[in-house]
Amino acid sequence: MSPFVTFAQKTYWQQEVNYTIDVKLDDERHTLKATEQVEYVNHSPETLTFLYFHLWPNAYQDRSTAFAKQQLLNGEDEFHFAPQEARGSISGLDFKIDGQNVTWELDAQHPDIAKLTLNQPLYPGGRIIISTPFQVKLPDSFSRLGHVGQSYQISQWYPKPAVFDHEGWHPMPYLDQGEFYSEFGSFDVRITLPANYTVGATGELQNAAERAHGQPGTGDRRQKGVPGR
Repeated sequence: MSPFVTFAQKTYWQQEVNYTIDVKLDDERHTLKATEQVEYVNHSPETLTFLYFHLWPNAYQDRSTAFAKQQLLNGEDEFHFAPQEARGSISGLDFKIDGQNVTWELDAQHPDIAKLTLNQPLYPGGRIIISTPFQVKLPDSFSRLGHVGQSYQISQWYPKPAVFDHEGWHPMPYLDQGEFYSEFGSFDVRITLPANYTVGATGELQNAAERAHGQPGTGDRRQKGVPGR
């Protein structure tokens, strides 16, 4: 008779992020002005002393980013030779955790990654509220994020925590060819834009009067779901 063999399995866990975002489009300056609040819940067995955040619009700021280098390597030189006014960035960041100022810095190699040093350790089961204002200068349409005139493709535009899983942190720079690895979460997003625009996005539209496609509205739309990834 063969003996029974049992294997201990590690308990699966996944970090929890819950977003509240209020954003307004300026279609003359091609900018987004926003505030963000993220509830971050540590479901891991590890005590965290810092968090990595993606600031992916900074991939469009200059020729030194991983995105810019990959495009040039692939023989696409439009961004490389683009004027500064055609490029993009994220600015105006003022991170706070539970209302308190927090030390943070951009990655030395990748300006689209930031490291936030926590004021107190975040123990397993603990939760914090991270908040910041921010502004995105939307680039011309070189890749996923951008605009052609007043037609906007808005993706990977808001600060978001990098994934922390059983392998550790995954702070990944933005690339033209490649997939994005982000934590799942809930989203409560208020979008303000001129009334003649139509938003195509996932989630559940909260404005009852605008649920019929193409129906004119007030210019303010509240949505629950993932805002442009």
